Formats: sequence, structure tokens, C-alpha cells
Amino acid sequence: MSNKWVFLAVVAVTVIVVDQWTKFVTLERLSTAYEGASSRIGVFVGNAPERGYDGYHYRPKEPIVVSDSFFRFRYAENPGAAFGLFRNVPDHLRGPLFHLVSLGAVVLILYYWRQLTGAKVERWAKWGLPLVFGGAIGNYLDRLARGFVIDFLEAHWFEKAYWPAFNVADSAIVVGVGLLLVDSFVRKETKVAKPAAA
Repeated sequence: MSNKWVFLAVVAVTVIVVDQWTKFVTLERLSTAYEGASSRIGVFVGNAPERGYDGYHYRPKEPIVVSDSFFRFRYAENPGAAFGLFRNVPDHLRGPLFHLVSLGAVVLILYYWRQLTGAKVERWAKWGLPLVFGGAIGNYLDRLARGFVIDFLEAHWFEKAYWPAFNVADSAIVVGVGLLLVDSFVRKETKVAKPAAA
């Protein structure tokens, strides 16, 4: 295996491990999911109970407030895509849709990763693709295990405006996409500059 593929695996696996560990801790600290359970791992990877607690599968505990005006850790469940998109789509349609989209994203990322040559100008893509890859798999594991994604990071502005709750996988995807956008501009400028220099 070349260094390129080792790098992809290391970054993606790191994102996945940190993402899944923080979600495991979230169920422990911010919900009642593990109360009375004989195996926390069994609860974490097993099917969730039916919704019943204000639309949640697990009863949320009190949030952990970092800043009254800006940020807190709060248990949330997202059956939809990023920012809750498609959360109201019926389960029998939403499940296959997300499986198809997740697998399609993985194939696309691996395709573009294979195209990288190792040139210095590709450094943004070198980090962006593995971050998106790891984040996509992290959230996909949630969907496979329980049918929804666990979120726990909530930014808000004095209780007047809220950013949708998110998690480590979401953060990795956003940062990765940002790096890929930078990559698209940098490589475009490089292609334009080459004929001018000639």
C-alpha cells in the first residue's frame, strides 16, 4: 500500500474513532440510554427503542452549558441529512436514500483520491478528501446501527438564533469541504497561470 493510501486510512480512521467515541460518551453523559443496560456497547451499536421522549429514542438529560450565550453540549437525534434536511421523509424512503448517497459519496471520494498525483498544489485535497471520507463513514455507521445520527454540539446566539446541532463527523465534513473549495480555486489559478508564464 502506498503512502498516499496509508495517509487516507490514518486520517479517516482517526476521524471515525473520535466521532464514535464522542457519541458513545454523549449517550452516557447527555441521555439515559445506558441506564439499566447490561452492556453499553450493546446499546450503542444496537437498535434504538421506539421514539417516546418528545420524539427522541433516548431521554435527554440536562445540557452541559459551556457559555450561556453561545455554546452547550446537548443530546440531539438527527434522522435526516446535514442540518436536518429530509428528516420528515418517510423511513422506508429515507433509509435507502441515505444508503445510496453515503455509498455514492464513498465511491466518489475514493475515485478522486486515486487521481491525486502527490503534487504540492494538491495539499488542500490531500487533507480535505480524508476528512470528508471519515466524516461520511462516521455518520453512516450511526445510520446503520440505529437509523439516526447522534448530535451533541449546539451553538446559539443568546437563545435567539441557533445553529443546528452537529457532531465531530459533521465538523470533519465541513472542514473537508472547505479545504476542497480552496483546492478548486488554487488548482484553477495554477492552470491559468501556467499558459501566462509560457
